[in-house]
Amino acid sequence: MCPTSPAKGLAFLNFLLLLAVGTCEVLKSEVPENYGGNFPFYIVKLPKQALGSYHFTLTGDDEGVFGVDSGFLYATAPFDREKHPSYTLQVSVTDKGQPVIDPITIYIQVKDKNDNFPQFTKESMSGIVFSGLGTKSGSPFMQVQATDLDDPATPHADLRYSLVSQAPAEPSGNMFQIHSLTGSVSLTAEGARLLDPEKCNMYHLKVTVKDMGEESYAHTAEGIVSIKVMENTWIPLAPVNLQENQRGPFPQRISQAQWSGGPAVYRLKGAFSRGLFTISSEGVISVTRPLDREAQAEFQIEVFAESPDGTAYADSLTLAVTVGDDNDNAPVFSQQLYQADLNELAVQETEILRVQATDADAPATDNSKIVYRIASQKPESKESLFRMDRESGAITVQAASLHGAATHYTLEVIAEDLAGKKGGHSSTCTVILDIVDVNDRPPVFSQRKYGPFKVPEDTETGFLVTKITASDEDKPGTDSWLVEFKIESGNEGEIFELQADRENNAASVILKKELDFESVQEYSLVLSARNVGALVAGGYGSDSTATVLVQVVNVNEAPVLSQEVYVESVEEGVPAGTVVLTVQGSDPDTPLGIALRYSLKGDTNEWFIINEYTGEIKTARVLDREVMEGTYTMVVVAEERAVSPNSTPMSVTAAVTINIKDVNDNYPHLVGDYSQKYMCSLQRENQSIIIGATDRDVQEQSGALQFSFNNDPTVRRNWRLRPINGTHAYLSMGLSYLVPQVYMVPIIITDSGTPRLEKQFNLPVTVCQCSERGNCRTQVLEMMGKPTPLSALGLLFGTLGMLGLVVMIGLAKLKAKSTDNPEKIPLNNSA
Repeated sequence: MCPTSPAKGLAFLNFLLLLAVGTCEVLKSEVPENYGGNFPFYIVKLPKQALGSYHFTLTGDDEGVFGVDSGFLYATAPFDREKHPSYTLQVSVTDKGQPVIDPITIYIQVKDKNDNFPQFTKESMSGIVFSGLGTKSGSPFMQVQATDLDDPATPHADLRYSLVSQAPAEPSGNMFQIHSLTGSVSLTAEGARLLDPEKCNMYHLKVTVKDMGEESYAHTAEGIVSIKVMENTWIPLAPVNLQENQRGPFPQRISQAQWSGGPAVYRLKGAFSRGLFTISSEGVISVTRPLDREAQAEFQIEVFAESPDGTAYADSLTLAVTVGDDNDNAPVFSQQLYQADLNELAVQETEILRVQATDADAPATDNSKIVYRIASQKPESKESLFRMDRESGAITVQAASLHGAATHYTLEVIAEDLAGKKGGHSSTCTVILDIVDVNDRPPVFSQRKYGPFKVPEDTETGFLVTKITASDEDKPGTDSWLVEFKIESGNEGEIFELQADRENNAASVILKKELDFESVQEYSLVLSARNVGALVAGGYGSDSTATVLVQVVNVNEAPVLSQEVYVESVEEGVPAGTVVLTVQGSDPDTPLGIALRYSLKGDTNEWFIINEYTGEIKTARVLDREVMEGTYTMVVVAEERAVSPNSTPMSVTAAVTINIKDVNDNYPHLVGDYSQKYMCSLQRENQSIIIGATDRDVQEQSGALQFSFNNDPTVRRNWRLRPINGTHAYLSMGLSYLVPQVYMVPIIITDSGTPRLEKQFNLPVTVCQCSERGNCRTQVLEMMGKPTPLSALGLLFGTLGMLGLVVMIGLAKLKAKSTDNPEKIPLNNSA
């Protein structure tokens, strides 16, 4: 008997059919899904051996939709492929209980009909996209998915996705895109550039999915995708320097990358062996074993942050790792064999070729600095024919003439590093020189005259004026064919230069320096074409010369000032109208001079004025360094005077800095409150009051302040002054005991400026009886507030006496016709 177990899976069904081959009759048929015709629906005819009045037994029809009649298998109801895609039936034919033939296996395949709409797998679809560093277009940050119950092997279930609309459409309506096959959502190039969470942090996309692939007739479904925009936290990585051959311990941490926008899987990529660098789940990057700079001196490690499904969140970061070096490499020639052709008429010092070797050790050290020398020459010669420059590796002709030389020479060249005295390394290469024949055909220009070319005078340097070419009938690629171009005349000031195209025997005429119409209006450049190899037959004629005519077009230019920055110094206190400096300008377009108009900008306090015709800057009022804070900055403007109503004047500016030099014009004065200070009448150890003073002038004028008393002997007996620094001093008692009361101590403060300024201050100092701990415990006479009658009378007579003394001194000085400056006499301040 054949197997009769029904199979639902296609793979298992095929397996059963293979087992049935050779032992059972196997019939196959395909029926349409959702058949709308008449029933019963006849499907397949049984073999002729089964025809007759036999008994038929049908198995595998779990749904009861099949039957057998008159030798045909038929169906009594339509098929639904989504519920039952195929059937495996078996028909047994018996006569009086005995089998007539072996059981017949019938495989029925239901052909799909597009009768299902696609559906999104999620009703609510959302995603997150990050802006800023690393955001890239085309990289999916989420995926929408849909399913279709129709046959996946047919277009009925071939789904396509599309983006219908975006809300809001700001700052662009084209911020996102969707992959039609996979449903992956990503930023467009415009979206990656404009995405900004501060402008819009939420987008809603309307998307559709349809079946039938690229066919226009299809079933469709719609969905809404919500996308939240967040600021990127992907931080660039600082370069890392690692010394080769480190001893560990390993792994050794070298850097860390961090993605804080969601769960991230970190991955490294770069040109390094597997496992040399690793990254942990926290983004910690480590090196796992010693490095070899000779194997690789630098590493560019790409660091990726991906979602758990492998989608990159942003552009990768790059970690640059530089490896230090030890001296363990010999020089290596770029090639082991060098060959060159040498013109037999080559003159002495002619360079033939250059050998080149490199050293893998660290650059700019003796380990990698290479020198060259010729070790041997075959065949040998009586005199040295060739010379090698030990620094550049250039081989030149040393002999005065190569006449009679061999046709071939083989040189052995040695390259060695400068660490040779310390046990360095060396290597060799071979140079083969072929002596060739001479150059006898001069180059010829393709045309004798180029131009004229009109070039505006404000054209930027590097501008291509024209391209010239020449031809040569000598052997291409040899020195006899190669052409060198040169400007022979007409290039005064080296305004133009030639850039050679040696492969095509051409050159470009390039503007090297700026043009000036006012200086030169036209250039006639005479060019020559000469072979690299010497011309030995005939000479260079007129065909090897060409002329390039360049006409300069005038352009209105801005005026210029003699300096970009003007700096001048002036003392404070100079009277208004004092000339500080003169600004000089010129107009390149009018060398004979249309006058410029000068003005000032930034002089908000109007300290200065400028003569609009001469550029002379004067003080507008008396300068005060303390108000102007030492340095005053403004801008001078030089503007063309328009020569016609339609002209637009051009201008130029320059910064003007005026340094205000200080003059000693401020008196020093006391600072601080001393009303709560006191001294004990019976002097205690280290008893003193610290007094301070200041001066508004700069340090050069005020300098260290000096504290002193007047010439009163009582004051000098009772009190002492001892300097602490340039601004403070100790005031202490000169006697071991003073009567408890308030003393007016006259203190004179003098600065170090020129001229010196001094001022006297009467400092009230309280002296009282003190406890053992030094606390003042007795009331003393206060000199502040309302005075007593006795003290008031004393102050009145003292003031009148002082005024009389001043008058008498003044009269005596006038009478004696003293030459002293009265401004130098210090004032006595009793305030």
